[in-house]
Amino acid sequence: MGLRWKRHSSWVTKSKRWPALRQQALRRDGFKCVECGAAGRLEVDHIKPVRTHPELAFTLDNLQCLCRSDHTGKTRLECGHPAKTPERAAWLSAIRELYQPTKEGKNHA
Repeated sequence: MGLRWKRHSSWVTKSKRWPALRQQALRRDGFKCVECGAAGRLEVDHIKPVRTHPELAFTLDNLQCLCRSDHTGKTRLECGHPAKTPERAAWLSAIRELYQPTKEGKNHA
């Protein structure tokens, strides 16, 4: 039951070659999002998607490191969804700011 999402890149990310290639991309990009500079949990993105360019699936020059938010935004646009409105982007930014951990490890809110 429920919806199942078919990831076009699953044959790439489940391959034996992927972990080493992913590490190369992370090292090259300095373990930071190439869009916003965020560090931490990063996703290695195919600049030209695997669904349209399978021949570039294992090409390092076709990979970039993105934070989850930037990767989601890029994928949404590729799939034909509208970009976030400025109001929505401002709201999300305000929410993130409210929930930044303080030095004591607790959230502002």
